[in-house]
Amino acid sequence: MTIVEIAKQPFTARLTEPGSTASDLPAVVYSPESALRHPGRLLADMFRDLTNSRELAGRLFLRDMKAAHRQSFLGYIWIFLPPVASMFMFGFLRSQNILNVGRTDIPYPAFVLTGMLLWEAFAGSIAAPMDAVIASSSMLTKLNFPREAILLASLYQVFFNLGLKLLLLLPAYAYFGVPLHATMLAGPLGILALVLLGFVLGLWLMPLGLLYQDVGRMLSMALGAWFLVTPVIYPPPTQWPGTLLNQLNPVSPLLITARQLFTGAPLTHVFSAVAITCMSVMALFLGWLLYRLAMPHLVARMGA
Repeated sequence: MTIVEIAKQPFTARLTEPGSTASDLPAVVYSPESALRHPGRLLADMFRDLTNSRELAGRLFLRDMKAAHRQSFLGYIWIFLPPVASMFMFGFLRSQNILNVGRTDIPYPAFVLTGMLLWEAFAGSIAAPMDAVIASSSMLTKLNFPREAILLASLYQVFFNLGLKLLLLLPAYAYFGVPLHATMLAGPLGILALVLLGFVLGLWLMPLGLLYQDVGRMLSMALGAWFLVTPVIYPPPTQWPGTLLNQLNPVSPLLITARQLFTGAPLTHVFSAVAITCMSVMALFLGWLLYRLAMPHLVARMGA
């Protein structure tokens, strides 16, 4: 048998425990052939690992949250400060006629606070996959565990931070006299659509971002420009070319719809928001598949 023929033979590893025999335990088979040649087995492994990674994802989430605020004097207060600071800053600029954004359906400070919370849901989710994998790089090169745990942990962190920020809305609406509407109960669906879109984009960018640090720097610059062309601190534009930018920007209909749900305003972009959400669901599965196929190569590069 030649060396090539030996290399093509699958390697079977059995985990043994005291009091058990090898025949009692499942076999793990490693083969050099591409996983795409057996799509049924690949899909089964993906969903099995996703299910098995939930407990580990929770532990990783707790580890990351403690590490993020361990050496911080204000601790979890930093989660609330950015949207509150933005509310006061843009509210002051508008009151001094430095910033003219036109008429809003609700008092402008509450309008800005709602928009900033929704934007941060998107921006935080787009950076979550790359940041989570980079933070777990040392563990990835030393331990064999379901890689989906890292993605779930990053989503837990996004929703935890967002849940705390949403606590600001009720007292802010009460202070500025914004009436509560039944549509607020559907507001989380709008947030979920924003997080889904951001997470999908971050998942697709993650393999390239691990290979080249330029991607992370360019993403920060792109988010700054993206913020300016998205109706976060101003109403949707009604004149060209602002209307064209609003139509080409996939975040705009999702953010506008989510804010309209929270404020009780008439829904104007429902069809676009639903279409983008459906496309995000399909892109999520493809991004997950890309992540699954790329991780062995990325881990090998990390350990090199």
